Amino acid sequence: MLSPPLRRFLPYLRPQTHLLAVTVAGSAVSLAAATAIPLLIAAVIDGPVGHGRPAQLIPYAAGLLGLAALEVAANFARRFYSNLASLRMETELRDDFYAHLQGLQVAFHDNWQSGQLLSRAVADIQTVRRFVGFGLMFAAFFGAQWVVVLVVLVRLEWRLALVSALVVLPVALVSRAFFRRYAAIARRVQDLQGDMTTVIEEMATGVRIIKAFGRNGLLRRRFEQEATRLRETNLEAVRVRARTWTAFTLLVNADLALVLLVGGVAVVAGQLTIGGLVAFMTYLFMLIWPLDALGWILAMGEEAVTASTRLAEVFNSRPEIVDRPLARGLARVRGHVRLQGVGFRYAGGDWVLRGLDLAIPAGSSLAIVGQNGAGKTTLAKLLCRLYDPQSGSIEVDGIDLKDLDLASWRRRVTAVFQDFVRFELSLRENVVPRFAAGGSPLTDAAEGPLSVDPADVDAAEIDAILAGALDDAGAGGLAAFDTVLAKGYADGTELSGGQWQRIALARAMAAVRLGAGLVLLDEPTAQLDVRGEAEIFERVLAATRSCTTILVSHRFSTVRHADRIAVLEDGAVVELGGHDELMALRGRYWTMFTLQAQRFESGTPEEGEEEVVFDVLS
Repeated sequence: MLSPPLRRFLPYLRPQTHLLAVTVAGSAVSLAAATAIPLLIAAVIDGPVGHGRPAQLIPYAAGLLGLAALEVAANFARRFYSNLASLRMETELRDDFYAHLQGLQVAFHDNWQSGQLLSRAVADIQTVRRFVGFGLMFAAFFGAQWVVVLVVLVRLEWRLALVSALVVLPVALVSRAFFRRYAAIARRVQDLQGDMTTVIEEMATGVRIIKAFGRNGLLRRRFEQEATRLRETNLEAVRVRARTWTAFTLLVNADLALVLLVGGVAVVAGQLTIGGLVAFMTYLFMLIWPLDALGWILAMGEEAVTASTRLAEVFNSRPEIVDRPLARGLARVRGHVRLQGVGFRYAGGDWVLRGLDLAIPAGSSLAIVGQNGAGKTTLAKLLCRLYDPQSGSIEVDGIDLKDLDLASWRRRVTAVFQDFVRFELSLRENVVPRFAAGGSPLTDAAEGPLSVDPADVDAAEIDAILAGALDDAGAGGLAAFDTVLAKGYADGTELSGGQWQRIALARAMAAVRLGAGLVLLDEPTAQLDVRGEAEIFERVLAATRSCTTILVSHRFSTVRHADRIAVLEDGAVVELGGHDELMALRGRYWTMFTLQAQRFESGTPEEGEEEVVFDVLS
């Protein structure tokens, strides 16, 4: 009987019913041919061989060849179509797993190691597929074969059949002991695989930092520790499997010897023919391979149960950021944003935002400044609806954000965060709207891919150049863009962090061309030189002048371009106004600016350099 976690994924086989039907038919034909062969051998021994009539062997030989060919063809169909069905099941299961991960809120991913998710998406799904495609089919086929063969054995010689069946009880006892021990080991192995995957991923993504700080040895020792733990646990699993398989082999061979002894006595006593004994022994050999492989199947089944349990842990996590009933879509966004009494804290942490009130007029730009931990980035994430506030409300154009269709809202908001994402695509596909139409948040799950006009694509490519992403291209338009791609920039491997940040800005501008009405910029120029930052940001503001723009930054040279500036402290707005207005208040913002001015006067900056570092304040 299959465990509930594993039964949960069997419905993925329903679309493959036609393939399973061929598998069942092939199994039935194969079993019938395999069962008939020993009876034909017995007839040969007791007939032509026993009576010395070699001429009669030809039709028997032809019959044996025909049955063997039929069994081979049926076995091929059984194995081919069962594996085809299981591979399709694996594809659909992995697609659903990936889609489910995408639908889960960011808070879920905050609490999970990426390596654990990767091991589930790859290794665990493969484990389930292998058991369903081979182990489960094997168990079902040879279970049916056991029943059929035992019925035939009873008809041949019931006393020998009874002796043969004696092996079932000790096999059941050994199997039960195996399950008790192997379940915990299989779980540890798969969890350790996830931990080791995490270490490898950290090494691959952080290789520059590791090498720069000379931490190769540290990471290598950490990997060796994880690999050693995995090896020792795997060896423990090998020992348990080896003992179980040895016990099964011993029981099978002891039963075979006992049957041969009792059957030989029956032949001598005239109670059984030689052909009957040969047929009986042939049937027993048909049962030896399934019993010999039983330990392997049990191990595979327990691993599949563990894998399905690990998969269920993710599938049982329900999305928290979901559409309310009767959620509304947005044809366009004017961009009037209002936050009333917004409070938010991360799981297990203190309040990051406390009773935050803020109104942002449509089409305006607002800069948000404050010390590290003041809640600036959290506010941007709430506006993207990556999280929902625990108290208060966020309204856009007079509509509560929770009452808006999530897919529709994600099409109307675009963000550039400090940790910009480089997709494993060409540089052109990292920027142009074709990428958006192929499956980014700009794709509507209900309506399908957004239609993209070729003129918008060209404009987005030009925007990439205007944003300074490819300095070598200058202002040569598309021809220069393609020239730079041909020089080796197509995969982005030669681009600096600042260039990638400019590409992120260009990606945001492309989203604006597709209808985004709210632009969130979280430290969008942190990796750019100060001299070029102001010019680039002016172009960004010009490209987004029809949108509401919210900027999070520590740089005064960026902040001063905003229509208004909000100072956050302890999760609340303590000052709000334009640059000149806040300077006249001689309050918190004035203190920040004064410190910036002192830094400017005491240093030797380049001409035109202006920078504010707000988080130096205690």
